[in-house]
Formats: sequence, C-alpha cells, structure tokens
Amino acid sequence: MKKIIVLFLLPLLIISACKKRNPAEDPEIPGTEIPAGTEAGLMTFAPYFPSGDEALTITLDASKGNEGLKGISGDVYIYAGLITDKSTGPGDWKYVKSSSFNTADPASKMTPAGNNIFKITLTPRSFFNVPPSEKILKVVMVFRNTDGSRVARNKDNSDIYLPLTEAGKLAVRFITPEFEPLFTPEPAVKIQMLGQELSVTAVSSKAADLTLTLNGTSFATAANTTSISGKVSISGTGSQLVKVRAADGSATAEASFTLAVNGTVQEANLPAGARDGVTFINGGRSAIVSLYAPGKQFAYLIGDFNEWKADAAYFMKRTPDGNRWWIQVDNLNPQTEYAYQFWVDGMLKVADPYCEKVLDPQNDSYIPASTYPGLKAYPTGKTTGIVSVMQGTPASYSWRTTNFNRPQKKDLVIYELHLRDFLSSGNYSTLKDTLNYLSRLGVNAIELMPVNEFEGNSSWGYNTSFYFAADKYYGTKVALQAFIDECHTRGIAVILDMVLNHSFGQSPMVQLYFDNATGKPSANSPWFNANPTHPFNVGYDFNHESAATKHFVKNVIEFWMKEYKVDGFRFDLSKGFTQKNSGTSDASVNAWSAYDGSRVQIWKEYNTFIKSIDPDFYVILEHFAADAEEKELSDAGMLLWNNLNYNFNEATMGYVANSDFSRAFYDRHSFTQPYNLVTYMESHDEERLMYKNLQYGNVSGTYSIKNLNTALKRQQLAAAFLLAVPGPKMIWQFGELGYDVSIEQNGRTGEKPIHWEYKSNSGRKELYSVYSKLIKLKKSNAVFSSTNFQYSLNSGVKYIVLKSPTANVFVVGNFDVVSKQASIDLPIGGNWYDCLSDQTISVSGSSYSSTLAPGEYHIYSSTPLY
Repeated sequence: MKKIIVLFLLPLLIISACKKRNPAEDPEIPGTEIPAGTEAGLMTFAPYFPSGDEALTITLDASKGNEGLKGISGDVYIYAGLITDKSTGPGDWKYVKSSSFNTADPASKMTPAGNNIFKITLTPRSFFNVPPSEKILKVVMVFRNTDGSRVARNKDNSDIYLPLTEAGKLAVRFITPEFEPLFTPEPAVKIQMLGQELSVTAVSSKAADLTLTLNGTSFATAANTTSISGKVSISGTGSQLVKVRAADGSATAEASFTLAVNGTVQEANLPAGARDGVTFINGGRSAIVSLYAPGKQFAYLIGDFNEWKADAAYFMKRTPDGNRWWIQVDNLNPQTEYAYQFWVDGMLKVADPYCEKVLDPQNDSYIPASTYPGLKAYPTGKTTGIVSVMQGTPASYSWRTTNFNRPQKKDLVIYELHLRDFLSSGNYSTLKDTLNYLSRLGVNAIELMPVNEFEGNSSWGYNTSFYFAADKYYGTKVALQAFIDECHTRGIAVILDMVLNHSFGQSPMVQLYFDNATGKPSANSPWFNANPTHPFNVGYDFNHESAATKHFVKNVIEFWMKEYKVDGFRFDLSKGFTQKNSGTSDASVNAWSAYDGSRVQIWKEYNTFIKSIDPDFYVILEHFAADAEEKELSDAGMLLWNNLNYNFNEATMGYVANSDFSRAFYDRHSFTQPYNLVTYMESHDEERLMYKNLQYGNVSGTYSIKNLNTALKRQQLAAAFLLAVPGPKMIWQFGELGYDVSIEQNGRTGEKPIHWEYKSNSGRKELYSVYSKLIKLKKSNAVFSSTNFQYSLNSGVKYIVLKSPTANVFVVGNFDVVSKQASIDLPIGGNWYDCLSDQTISVSGSSYSSTLAPGEYHIYSSTPLY
C-alpha cells in the first residue's frame, strides 16, 4: 500500500453569473456546511457558497485544529479581517474588527453551544463596514479568548481563510477527501492512507455539468447537477493533479488539488563536505540540501526549481542514523535566487533553519526598495509560510580592511545602538553614512541590537527565528558587511547582540517538533525544552545541554565570525544557558542567579570554541549571576555586563542615599581580571536617566534637577565618573545628547521618537562635547587603565583617584543638591591640571579641599594629558 499525500489548491476560477440557488434547499447538495478542518471540522460555515452580502454562520469546534481553545470555560471571540481586491497579498488583512488582539470586541463574541462548540452569525460587508465598491474575496480569522492569550488556529497554526463567492456566479469546490487546514491562503496538505484508490466528492453553487479528472483524464462525469462523486486508482509516485470542472453553458469554474504519492525512503550517507542547510557544488550549478530532523517519516524539497510540487525526484534521502534528510538539486543557474522549503511528513512546510535569507508573505511588502533593492517576490499562490532563498553565486562584498586591529578590552567604549530608533531610514547603508557622528564622539565599538531575522519588522530583535539570515528590514547582507568594513577602517569594532537562549514560533526548529495541544515544544524536540527552566524566559527555551543545540549554536557563532568579520558577541540572557530548573516565578530569581557549575561549563565550552577561531574575539555575557560564577567566567576571559543604572540614576537625580556606584570597580566583584566588566548607566533595557531627572529630580531652593540645563549638567557629572573607572564602558544611543524619552513610551519595546534635532540645543551639544573629551582621555592615557586606585562613592561628594608611573588623576564631584565640602588625600601635592578646562590648581601638601556647588565636578591630572 502506498502512502498518498493530498495538497489542495483552493482558489476558485469564477467567470460569469446567473441566479444563485440556496444550497440548503437543494437536495443534491449533501448539507449546508463544509468542514474547514479535519475530523468534521475546526470551522464550519453555512451557506456552502457564502457571499459578502449575506448572513454567514461560522461554527468553531475548539477541540479541533491546534486545540488552542479546547476546554475553555470563558468567552470566545472571533478575531477576523478581510482579504479584498485592495489587499496586496494573503497577509494584508483589511478591516480587522478588533482594535487590538488582546482587547475583547463585544461584536465579535461567539455564542457557546456546548461541547467545545461556538457560533457567530455575521454579514461580512456590514460587520466589517466595507464600502460597496470594494470586492470581498475572503474572510480571514482566528479565534481567541478574552485577552488573546489562547488562540485557536488550524492544526499547523496557520490562520483560517474562508473564500467567498460572488452572488449568482458559478463556483465549485471539493468536500472530500477531508483534510486540514482547509481554508488557508494557498495550498494545504494532509496525509491519507488511501491505498490505490481515491474517493472524491465536489459540489457546485448551482446546477452544471461536472467533470472529475486525474492528470487530465476524466474518471467521473455528472450532468445538470450540483454534486459529483468518483473513485480513481492511483499508480506510480510523485505529484498527480485532481481537478473538478463545472460548466453551465454560460460559465465555467474549476478547483483542483495535487496528490503526492511517496515511494520508498532511500538511505544514504550525506556526501562528503556537505553541511546542514545548502552546500553548493559544481560552481553553484548544483546544491546538496540537508535538513536535520531526526524521527521524521519523510521529507520533500519543494521550491522554484520544481514548481513547488512534491515531486518524486525531490523525495529526500535519509542518512543511516535517521537524523538528516538530504537531496542533490542539479541544473541550477548560479546567478538565480531560488525560493524553497522542506515539506515534512506531509503536515508541515518549513524554511531552512540554515538559510541566509527568507521571504515573508506578511512583512516583506513593508520593506522599502531603498533599504532592500530588488527583493525577490514571495511565491504567492504556490506555498504558505516563510520560505528560504538560496543562490549559487550571490553578490559578494570585497573587504577593504582585512587585518583589523581591535581595541584592547581596557580601552573599549561601546555604543549600543538600535537601528530602528536611531535613524528614520533604519538601514545599514544610512548608518554607514552616519559614522562621522560616532567617530567624532570617539567610541571605538558599536554594539548592534539583534540583526538576525526576527518576527515582524519593527522589533527589538529578541524574537529571533532565523539565525543565519540578516533581517531584511535593515538591508542586504552586502550592506551589513559594508557597514562593518567601514567601521573597521575607522578603528571601530562591531559587536552583535546574539540571542541564543530561546527562539520563537516562526522558527522552523520550533515548528518541526511542536505539540499543538499544549502550545509547547514536544518532548522529542532535539533543541527545545517543553517548559522553560528559569524566570524571564521568552519564546521557547533551548535545551542547552543537548548535543543538537550545541552543534547548532557553534555553527551560528562560526558563521557570523567568518562571514561578517564581526569582533564580538553580546550574548543575551546568558544566565539562561542552563538545564538546572530554578522555577519560573519572580521568587525564583535568586535561585536562578546562584552559582551553577553546569552553566559555567557550557559557557567555557562555547568560549573555548570561539577563541579557537579568533583568540581576541570579545565574548560578553548578559549574566547577572553570583559574583563567584561571574569571577570564574571572567577568569576564563569572558566579559560581563555590569548594570549600574539604578545607582547612577539616583546620583543624577540628587538622591545620594542609594547612589553608591562603586560596583563599577572590578574589585567589588572579587574579580582578578581588571578589564572584564562592561559597566553602563543605560542600556536598551533600562529607563533613561534624563527622563527620570526631569520627572523626579531633586530640588533645593533655586537648584532644580527638573530643569533641562541642570539635568544635562548632571549627566556630564555622571559621565565623568563612568568613563574614569578603568575597564570597558558602554553608552546607550543618544545618552550623549541627554535622550529624555521614557523607555515605556509606546510600550517598552515599541518605536521611540528620533531626536537628531537635539544637536542644535546648546546644553545637549555641550554634553556631547564633554562625552567626546572624556572618551578621548580614556583611550589616550594609560592612567585610565590603572589598577592602582582609591575611591569613595557612597556619599554626596564622590571621588576617584587613579595612580600610574606617568600620571595621577583624580575625579571629584558633588552629586548632592546643596554645596558640599570635598576632602581627598592625593598621591602628591603641587600643581594639578583640569582636564576639561585650562585651569590649574595648587594643592599644598597632598590633601585637596574645596567647596563644590551642587553638580560641580572636575577631572584633575598631575601632568597635562592629551
């Protein structure tokens, strides 16, 4: 018995019109509802051939499909929109009824009918308020609970599309074989064990002559009727087309689906030199395409090269260990981009986890051509979901800087940057043209927030799905490489924010092993835990002890190091790289942060792997674990993020009681390595200091930190101390201009206003100038790397003293809102030079004493610095 896989091609060809018959009154049509899903239907509807201008009853069986609402006791809502003749594609929903996915719309509430059944009756044109001139093509929907935390979709988690019929026009569709999902924008699939014989039933919207064909050969006919059934024997393997044609003398209509009949899976070793993903050979004219998917039953490669059909010639081989599926594709044009997917077990179409480019039917249309010129069109009507792109000889970049000398860790001044909120164009090319601004500021490293392909377009990027693909919303691969190269010519290193704690549902790795009933990765996933092991996890948690995960992570790391010549990674949520289950509640944070020997070993393994490729590569962890654990990681050469946002902000606001930021110094962490703390006052994750200065700043008499100019002076004061502390430092974008928009504006991760006009404000320009001078001092003078220091940072008057054989420096400032006396014991007396002005002071003996006004600060050196 052969296994027959059924692909349904649903778009209806409707040419002419006549009076519509009511299927409910026609005994030849077997019922008034048609299943939209398997097992008698996730979604059913009446009438059979609804139009946009008549009442339509939609019934949900929540126990079907992905079972997202199965057993729900609360209210259920339809979340729906329309595909009209104004839509640009299947993802372009028009007239979405609810204002927010997480907000209940009373008009969309469904009526419970018991036993997981819910119903709603609506007339599409009036329900969605569509103008008479606009043609409604489909209703597109999902179903959700009140707050949108539970969602019912098709079994493959796709949205449900219900095609509408123009009133009075001839239409035809299949009702058996039954399959799910039925109503998707493009072909859907289901495996059916049908042996050598296939039973088919189709119905038409009115009486017509009906014909069923297999590969163009008729196997059943019926005259002047509204339904037809037939059986046909299937022989051979590969794609076979079943079609129904209706003709009533004045019009014709057709519908079709494709059968894919499997042969026997062949076992063969992956060819030598081939790797996961695509390996081009023969000058790009052939490709070996491989998918790691242990435990699967079969897989096809589908794409532009075979008209997206499950062709027998593209039935993939399986390696003897059962872990990989592969096939060689020949006769490719090396200059042509080919879109492709894997069709696995007849139930799931997924993109290649290793591809360097994807096409997204819902989001690509919003990417401007100025950012991504000549973007390949999505294969609309041929498949669904994200597709991969491969090309034998893609455009390549010729690197100008081939031997970049990275800044030493002790001199690092990192500028953390989010493209979307830094430039209105938000692309690599414009960022490259903006480097003069950052060069003048003096930073010697740029840390880009995640640029791997993530869900949607406007995002912080921590919802990563495709780890080898640069997100197209920011530009092309070549544009990113050109940006990195330009940074290197200016002496600026590039660090990427790398997100490997978790992945999201768009990831093919998540989709390949997913339990729709629970909404979690399945227990047999090679990569993911069914349940997260720690607090603050988002998306789906990687199993970090899995050999498959480690293999994947190392491939990702090596790819970006070699292909893009980046200089470092900042690993997001590195404390999550553990299988030790700490619990997921806020109360379990301390347990999660405690020393974890297994986590240490995981990071040492990755660090060793990275350093085997490039010994000077920066490895930066967003860890925030126990000092003993971070010390061990530091001793192994890794850098640790050091968040002092709260303490610095208390200081800038003038509330000195909680303003001790002495943990900027490595000795407070018990570190033995002095340059492995990346200390910062602000990051993408923290509230902006200037926002809180202006909102909550302290006031004493006429001195008010809520005043803009005063608040900006306080930022100068804080920056002087931050950049004087030895070791690497980080600045969040526009901190050098006193950015004062709350992180919560438009939602925490939402788009923020871009204020380049700040540069014309004198107070903000002065802050930028001070930052520039401080950065130059830090990079140019060895004393700012000294490990011989003393400090007092726990009161209103704070100071740091740095000592070296060539120069001594002290920084002093008054963080209080009233005048304060400063007294500091110095290494030597005599003349001291103000590093930010032309002033000189004379210190008698070795004790400095001065009354400082609120916000006053100085940086003095024992010899003039450059």
